[in-house]
Amino acid sequence: MAISSAGIGSGLDVRSIVSQLVDIERQPIRQLQSEATRLQTQISAFGRVQGALSTLRDASTKLSQASNWSASTATSSNITALGATATGGAASGNYNVVVTRLAAAQTLVTTGYASPTASLGSGTLRVELGNFDAVPPVPKAGATAIDLNIDPTKSSLTDIRDQINNAGAGVVASIVNDVSGSRLVLRSAASGAENSFRVQVLADGDGNAGDAGGLSALAFDPSAGGTSILTRTQTAANALATVNGVAVESATNTMAGTIEGLTLNLRQLGEAEVVVEPDTAALKKSVDEFVTAYNESIKLLREQTSYDPATKQAGPLQGDRSGASMLSQLRSIFTGGGGVSASYSRLADVGLNLNTDGTIKVDDTKLTAALANGPELKKLFSNADDVTPANQGFANKLQGWLNLSLNSDGTLDSRTQSLQARKRNNEQAQARLEDRVARTQVRLERQYSALDTRMGQLSGLASYVSQQMTMLNNNSNN
Repeated sequence: MAISSAGIGSGLDVRSIVSQLVDIERQPIRQLQSEATRLQTQISAFGRVQGALSTLRDASTKLSQASNWSASTATSSNITALGATATGGAASGNYNVVVTRLAAAQTLVTTGYASPTASLGSGTLRVELGNFDAVPPVPKAGATAIDLNIDPTKSSLTDIRDQINNAGAGVVASIVNDVSGSRLVLRSAASGAENSFRVQVLADGDGNAGDAGGLSALAFDPSAGGTSILTRTQTAANALATVNGVAVESATNTMAGTIEGLTLNLRQLGEAEVVVEPDTAALKKSVDEFVTAYNESIKLLREQTSYDPATKQAGPLQGDRSGASMLSQLRSIFTGGGGVSASYSRLADVGLNLNTDGTIKVDDTKLTAALANGPELKKLFSNADDVTPANQGFANKLQGWLNLSLNSDGTLDSRTQSLQARKRNNEQAQARLEDRVARTQVRLERQYSALDTRMGQLSGLASYVSQQMTMLNNNSNN
């Protein structure tokens, strides 16, 4: 079987010729690849713009929300006795608070036993929450008495402790070991008079439910009179205080809602002055976040749409009308008027000044003064007026424009989809051209291989003819 290789027969460099011709055929593919890279760069650039504008929308939304402008801070003059926290909506002012009693949880203690494994006896216990020191006794509304069946094999202090804790009766049991022995301690899970409790022995395994032996040692019911072997070391009580001379009461040492928007944390008996005022620090932080997000958006749009004559480098969106339009509209919103404030009509009035590059520079002196005038500053940023757009606060205006830019079918979404469609078409065109180049390469290889073979044959014929002529010449000379 003959072995052949392109170029062997004639010396023609078939591989090089075909390679160069195919490379020429691939030129349109390289142009499409370059275009695809440019399209992907634009898609990525719009993605970065979308991220920056989303952050700006979040900052604008925060400034448009009423809760942001109602934030307050509370300061106590005596934090040892009283802590205070403003949770929103608290009216500014001074509040004199006098703590006269702290809330407490009822605590009962048994006598000492030899060890935690000592048995109290079997039977049935009933644990019930309520104010049983009151006359008449007042069971806690919504609470249900819990019955515990104590088995003779599980009647130790430890067993009874675990059964009480697992019952969810509103009572926490523990064991204390000291020189007197092991004692069972029962404590209300929550403070307040209504969370006091009684323990009734419905059945005692030793047959004497009324004595102090066996399970009856755990009986405690102030409303029934008589004595109990259990010792009450702490009586349940509500917290008592006065706020500007008005008596207030709470089941816990945390008084939430006694003063609207203000939470008081009672710590010990004493007096404190609570000052509630607008949280200007939180407001300034919101404004600073808005400024930062705005500046980042402006810088990014300028970077993506600019052209540097010195380096002759253009941004990915240079010449793109959507990017340039967004930059222009964003600056236009900032420089316009807004709100219905009698004190401020432009952002420059509160210290937000526009630099030549379109970014914001903050005048802290002006902004601090404006923060002290919260109601008017609120109108400048968050006034809502769908009827008269010019009266919209800046945060609302910006939020509306950003929604049009960022929402589905908005400017960015539409532009990105258009670029992605062009990129898909580009990839399909590349695939078609790659297929055509592959077929062209096969055809060229076949043609030039045939040419190589033919030229090899002709070369052999020429050598034969030359040889014959030489022989004829030699014969003639002889």
